[in-house]
Amino acid sequence: MTDTLRSVDPAVIAASDSPQKLKRSIGVVGGTLLTLSCVTPASTLFVIVPDLFSSLGTATALCIAIGALLCIPVAFCYSELGTLIPSAGGEYAIVSTLAGRLLGWLAFVMSLLVVMIVPPVIAMGTADYLAPVVHLDPSLTGAGVMLAATLAGLLDLRANAWITGIFLVLEVVAAGVVALLGFTHAHRGLGSLGSMQVAGEHAHVNPVTAMMVLSGLAIALFATQGFSTAIYLSEELEHPRRNVARTVLATLAISSVVILVPVVAITLGAGDLKSLTGGDISSMVIAWSNSAVGTFVSLCVALAIINAGIVMVIQNSRVLFASARDKAWPTPVNNALARLGRFGSPWVATLVVGVPGAFLCFVNLDTLYGVTGVAVTGLYLLVAIAALLARRGGHGSRTAWRMPLWPAMPVLLIAVLVYILVEQDPSYLLWTGAITAVATLYWALYLRPRRDTRWLVSIPEDAEA
Repeated sequence: MTDTLRSVDPAVIAASDSPQKLKRSIGVVGGTLLTLSCVTPASTLFVIVPDLFSSLGTATALCIAIGALLCIPVAFCYSELGTLIPSAGGEYAIVSTLAGRLLGWLAFVMSLLVVMIVPPVIAMGTADYLAPVVHLDPSLTGAGVMLAATLAGLLDLRANAWITGIFLVLEVVAAGVVALLGFTHAHRGLGSLGSMQVAGEHAHVNPVTAMMVLSGLAIALFATQGFSTAIYLSEELEHPRRNVARTVLATLAISSVVILVPVVAITLGAGDLKSLTGGDISSMVIAWSNSAVGTFVSLCVALAIINAGIVMVIQNSRVLFASARDKAWPTPVNNALARLGRFGSPWVATLVVGVPGAFLCFVNLDTLYGVTGVAVTGLYLLVAIAALLARRGGHGSRTAWRMPLWPAMPVLLIAVLVYILVEQDPSYLLWTGAITAVATLYWALYLRPRRDTRWLVSIPEDAEA
């Protein structure tokens, strides 16, 4: 059996020469607040959902509901694997340990692709929602948000939990206001949610088909995928073997409700199909109420985007920190990325994530939404494969939260995710495939020849193990 298929040796996993360890400082409430802030329901509702409205019309809520249901087995996989292998490396530590070092490396690349590109793309939307107060350049505003998020990411994680928690309350209030206004100004019945109505030269109604839903399902998965942040925080959660699962499942449940309920309300309350498929939710809010309420909601969304930027920088820096601790790079790079600052945060890794993100705000990143959708689907696929292997050998006897209906859950998930992948736009598949090919080349030319000194995935000691 080749090295690419061999699980990491336990002696290697338990290596004691890892540079530094993160400290456990937050409970399940703080972890849930940080994780919910990464899902950032309000910015998802106002930034990502309008794209679904434009293509699916009144079927958008159904697509998101199916995406949320599909995330349940994904959340089960993350809950079991995150408690079995509590590491800041997240997916790559899990996949490396259970499915082999090459697949673990590819999981790292997929996760890094998602978490490096998404923050600046979302940050550039801040200017649109500050427009009722002040008109700003989207790129400059996005860069400012990324730099502010980077500075916040240098603080202690407990302090960030409070900051993001306050912002989270405001964005949930904004989503609640939108839901209330939409339901009280309903123009169509609940039956419209089961059909696909889109605006055009002649508005038409079509029954929802599986192909229609699948066309937007990758984006729907992307809209709810932030619950996986909990496993990146597993090294800093107290009692991770029970709190990781609680955080993952609680985040999925809360975020699904906060996103789905306003989407249903907007669908029912939109004055006409043109307004709905146009996706200008702020204008609909003003039409339902007045400009003051519209301004309040817009400012809450701007705060939600800033909130998401902070949490994503925190998440991304933990991934880079873990990759350096596991010796994924040349020695000088590993030493720098693994340094911890006075607040216990990986400060160099935080700067490496945040500062380039500010520069990316000046690049046209529109097409990368599709690429990140493919990357999220591929990452979930690798996690599902790891979940199938999680109960063999010594892993089956370790203390961990165990998912119900195993192995049916991961098997079903693998089948659905493969189908979603083959139905995606070929150009997105080509971009993601090219990035994967380059990553595989780095593995073959640098990491694999140095298998005894590079990519040594370590799992921090856990007193509960």
